[in-house]
Amino acid sequence: MRKTKKILWIMLGFISLGVGAVGVVLPLLPSFPFLLLTLISFAKSSKKLEDWFRSTKLHRKHLEPFLERKVMTRKTKITIMLSMTIFMGIGFWFMGAVPIGRAVLAAVWLGHMIYFTRKVRTIPEQELELE
Repeated sequence: MRKTKKILWIMLGFISLGVGAVGVVLPLLPSFPFLLLTLISFAKSSKKLEDWFRSTKLHRKHLEPFLERKVMTRKTKITIMLSMTIFMGIGFWFMGAVPIGRAVLAAVWLGHMIYFTRKVRTIPEQELELE
């Protein structure tokens, strides 16, 4: 059973890595949550994979600044907030008959917007590249 779990975590890690890498190129698809899922999946499955992923440019550029200093570039923040708004908006639309669900979804959306605007510091792209 333990080996099966490990294989599932590895598979999830590689799938989320693929989607996250595509998200780096496509502006509508957020890369950050998928790369974070990759890190979590690899950490749960294999120290070797976790170390490898931490050494990649994807991790260093897109996750490390946030995980270490709670900073993001303006482009990253806008992409995350826009995609979150679109996906939650779709859910909001389909919950027309569930007013409590809409209220919860709206509260979660508002919480995310406040968090990203107030708690995550914005840095210029050039500052990120200097690291």
